[in-house]
Amino acid sequence: MFHKTLISWAGVVIGASLALSAPLTANAQEFINVLTGGTSGVYYPLGVALSEIYAEGIEGSRTQVQSTKASVENLNLLQAGRGEIAFALGDSVKLAWDGDAEAGFTEPLSELRAIAAIYPNYIQIVASAESGIKTLADLAGKRVSVGAPKSGTELNARAILAAAGMSYEDFAQTEYLPYAESAELIKNRQLDATLQSSGLGVAFIKDLAASLDINIVEIPTSVVETVGAPYVPSYIPAGTYSGQDDDVTTAAIGNMLVTHAGVSDETAYQMTKLLFENLDAMKAAHNAAAGITPEGALVGLTIPLHPGAERYYKEAGLM
Repeated sequence: MFHKTLISWAGVVIGASLALSAPLTANAQEFINVLTGGTSGVYYPLGVALSEIYAEGIEGSRTQVQSTKASVENLNLLQAGRGEIAFALGDSVKLAWDGDAEAGFTEPLSELRAIAAIYPNYIQIVASAESGIKTLADLAGKRVSVGAPKSGTELNARAILAAAGMSYEDFAQTEYLPYAESAELIKNRQLDATLQSSGLGVAFIKDLAASLDINIVEIPTSVVETVGAPYVPSYIPAGTYSGQDDDVTTAAIGNMLVTHAGVSDETAYQMTKLLFENLDAMKAAHNAAAGITPEGALVGLTIPLHPGAERYYKEAGLM
């Protein structure tokens, strides 16, 4: 679990506190705003760690962590030049590049550039045990949260439900809430379940499992295959959460670190290089970072690489 004092630092300038790589040369007063997600998710602690890495490793830089509604908001902020690097789901990135208005992108976000494919997200459906929800079909007639409106999670929810022959109309009540708010309503018996997209071991499910008995709901492989790429069949290993005694079949989808074309080649190069030189610090922030590898960094990218990132991969022999 990432230290709670770090979790309180959203929206403030982060000072360097880790002994990391020697500083690299950068423009004076380089500002790097790291766009993340809700503070109880995985993007946020990883973003805090990344900001510390950059503050220590990029000479003259000032870094900030911004808590957001995650993928869709992050990508729109990048397009507007209001962030330098962001976490986002791979399917959201593709929809942003295409300009899918229904997904929350009023025009193609042509300024987006890739830094790296990182760890996979897992579609995690958690229900209170007392709700009796054990399968996707059991969600019918129940009170369900599907993530913030038009967030990456909510886009995932639509896709999974459609592949299972379901929709929000099947629920007795649909709420559009992120991690922490969904968990609180389940604790208070005001919701029965939530579908969220996150790395394994996400804090909000751990906290929820500590408060009441839960069920992690299976997403059958057949449903995942119906959705198709970039979703792939996967599983949540037994013991990931308290009371979860068996592996649970689900869908996985890759996350990306994304920047924009206005970020200088040198800064993008340094951001990419420092990420991979400090993976231990990222793993210490959250175990989801164990899925970040140089070898996987170019897999499944749906937008062009930033030239600065491309320079790093060529130097590393990966291109």
